[in-house]
Amino acid sequence: MKKTFCSLLALALIAAPVFSASAADAKRVLVCTVTTGFRHGSIPFAEKTLEKLGKESGAYTIVAFLQQPDIMVPKAPGKPKALAADADANAQKRFANDMKKYDEAMTKWTPEAQAEAKEAQAKFDVAVKKALEPLSPANLAAEKIDGVIFANTTGDLPLPDKDGFIKWIEEGHSFMAMHSGSDTLHGYRPYSDMLQGEFETHHAQVPADLVAGDISHPANGGIGATWQLAQEEMYHIKTQDRSKVRSLWYMRHDPNVVETKVYFPVSWCRIDGKGKVFYTSLGHREDLWSDSPELKDRKNSVEVSKQYQAHILGGIKWALGLVEGSSTPNPEVE
Repeated sequence: MKKTFCSLLALALIAAPVFSASAADAKRVLVCTVTTGFRHGSIPFAEKTLEKLGKESGAYTIVAFLQQPDIMVPKAPGKPKALAADADANAQKRFANDMKKYDEAMTKWTPEAQAEAKEAQAKFDVAVKKALEPLSPANLAAEKIDGVIFANTTGDLPLPDKDGFIKWIEEGHSFMAMHSGSDTLHGYRPYSDMLQGEFETHHAQVPADLVAGDISHPANGGIGATWQLAQEEMYHIKTQDRSKVRSLWYMRHDPNVVETKVYFPVSWCRIDGKGKVFYTSLGHREDLWSDSPELKDRKNSVEVSKQYQAHILGGIKWALGLVEGSSTPNPEVE
């Protein structure tokens, strides 16, 4: 009971503003949830939670959500993966059924349908560019934006000025990203250099036993030295130079190969030029973002959801310069 009370108290302290919570004091933030690749079902929950945390803490106000255009682009039917040579009878039956559905879908993928898809794609591309216009350096300056959050973005986002955006961060602004923010702009190296971590792959969702790289950092969320998640999609990260990041949360093994000891990065922060960068690979599941007890198919408890919210709020407040926390690289943690 005492441990639970202390945990809740710590979470409350992380969430509490450390300054006057008037609208004039709050940092001005843009939240981008646009995707040109895989789109997570948790995005609506991410938007709702980020808005709630800003209002409750008084730390930041969301000037605008940069959201997905409401344009459906039909996709060509996906052909089932070839059947393995040693497939059993059940696998053969499933494959035959999948091939039947594929063949039926292909009969509808006519030249007319393909032309409509091409037209829809063109409209989508124009709309995406329009949605991302607020990320131009000129607009960021005009709107006096303090920080930008990429919440589960994916793909090659057509930013109006990629180099200018990176420079804007380096000049002393804040960048924060969750989960597939590292599965974004793969073809643009300055972005992955700024983030210091690029999504490589993931496997099946698993329980995760996280270890704190910095117990005192605001992004620890008051959780402590370890953090147990009942289930999450854990990202394998590449292109990270550990001498350039401060590890905040990590695992001591590959989540899918428990027996092999290895440093497995999960969340970190860093200084990029004069700007502050915070990233967490967590945030795939809806039951991490949402603390609603009514949420269906919940695997992670409501308490774990609140811990996740404290984790990202602490990271956001640190990146926005509202709370103190070390950014000194700590490659020695293991």
